[in-house]
Amino acid sequence: MRKDRIDLFDAHCDTVLMRCLFGGTLRKNSGHVDLERAGEYRRYAQFFALFGQPEDFPGKDMETLFREEYELFRREMASHPDLVRHCRTGAEAKAALAAGRSAAFLSVEGAELLDCSLERLEEAYVLGVRAVNLTWNHVNALSGTSAEEPGRGLTAQGRAFVEKMGRLGMLVDVSHLSDPGFWDVAELVPGPFFASHSNARSVFFHTRNLTDEQFTAIIDHNGVAGLNLYAAFLGERPDLDTAVAHLEHWLELGGERCIALGGDLDGCSLLPEGFRGIQDWDRLWERLLRRNYSEELLRALFFENLMRVVSEVCTM
Repeated sequence: MRKDRIDLFDAHCDTVLMRCLFGGTLRKNSGHVDLERAGEYRRYAQFFALFGQPEDFPGKDMETLFREEYELFRREMASHPDLVRHCRTGAEAKAALAAGRSAAFLSVEGAELLDCSLERLEEAYVLGVRAVNLTWNHVNALSGTSAEEPGRGLTAQGRAFVEKMGRLGMLVDVSHLSDPGFWDVAELVPGPFFASHSNARSVFFHTRNLTDEQFTAIIDHNGVAGLNLYAAFLGERPDLDTAVAHLEHWLELGGERCIALGGDLDGCSLLPEGFRGIQDWDRLWERLLRRNYSEELLRALFFENLMRVVSEVCTM
């Protein structure tokens, strides 16, 4: 399948952080994602995460880091209007794509970048952030995580934060969250939420991956889970067929409308064999075609499912 016949919408990358650390532009760089390679696809949309930890930026607090990454993103959007537009709603994304541009959404990975504050959350919304991972790996004021205090769910502050996100029209991201935190979100959010970059725990056991019950809850909420290509979350000998195994398991659970891509590109040190970066998503497409999956289903997995969720939640 030629790339210019494939639509691609990825729920999570850490490209902004990589550009802060190592330079280069969103137009062209030596990492996993840039706009020139993405432009080979027919349509391309992407959630760009703002993310970082103090150890990456000695002497800088989280608010400063957020501001610096946001300013880099803003400059890149202004520098490449021929390639990309910052979008806040599904309607804006569809307009950008119709005009031949890529659609860039902003997310925050780890609410500690916002001091877990409702006021900072609203400020981020005004700046155009439309999704937030409540946690990264480190426990924060909102919840435990899959890596630290995994038995702890949402705090009272965490519940207020999730409820505020709902009022603003922001996507709650449960990747990295503790299992109890996941179920608290499922209880609080009446409509779609998403796991932007998580795999199937039944295929490969890792606490970062979703249980079957969690994925079924995402289906019940009409949300999506994005396939993560970080090798450590895929399997013992990760390749593209391993990634397909996670997708196929979710399909067996009835997830054809609730599977998306969330490659974690530029956020992972090791990708599956046969995958080097954004230029290789078509290899996964080809793998699925060879297994006799229809192009209609592949369009849903690669683009339409996530666009549906964004269009439903992010309306203003």
